Amino acid sequence: MTKSNLGKYKAPQRPVVQEATIAIIRTLGYGLLLLAVFDWVEILVPPQFMNPNWELQTIGALVERVPVSLIGFVLIFYAEFESRHKWELPLIKVMSWFALLLAFLYLLMIPLAAVDTIRINKQNTQQIKLATTQQIARVEQLEQQLSQATPEQINNLLKQQGGTSESKNTQQVKDELASRLAQAKAQIKNQAKKNQSNQGFRLIKTSIKWILGALVAAALFFCIWKGTRWTSYI
Repeated sequence: MTKSNLGKYKAPQRPVVQEATIAIIRTLGYGLLLLAVFDWVEILVPPQFMNPNWELQTIGALVERVPVSLIGFVLIFYAEFESRHKWELPLIKVMSWFALLLAFLYLLMIPLAAVDTIRINKQNTQQIKLATTQQIARVEQLEQQLSQATPEQINNLLKQQGGTSESKNTQQVKDELASRLAQAKAQIKNQAKKNQSNQGFRLIKTSIKWILGALVAAALFFCIWKGTRWTSYI
């Protein structure tokens, strides 16, 4: 290329349409990240630390909403330095490190979620045991009343229920009632075991989902930080 041609040469300019598209994409990213911040505030306020139910539900909510913030970060860092405003340069540098901070926070959620799951499971077990004990105590109270009931009281009870004791003697009636109470007590125990098993399974299933989600979120935020190391040259 001659000197005359070199003097006429101009670097290719990025089309205006492409610059406008980049601006729209980044604006969308800032908007999504702002919406994510609104979600975080709504989830975390008011805080109830040391409450395992609140902590686990909060972790779950943060994990469920993480796609919005991830997409926001990706859109903001789109096209790297191209068509950046001056005010964006220090901001994207801070946001790169903020992505790393979020990676560590989501990583810390994993052991916290595991501990909260254990604590909640113990609480649920204690509540079920307490309810079962109260129900069994009422049945045993009825059994005691039945054992001390006189034939006249049993006949009155049958009349109140619309029955009659003519075809059965008092002892047969007492035996039938005692059998029903024993069945009710066994049913209460079986139902308690079933409820405990179902609650435990649902809790563990949900907890594993959120723990794995937190792990994936931490890995993705770390990848965003690692992929935006170019901001350190600003």
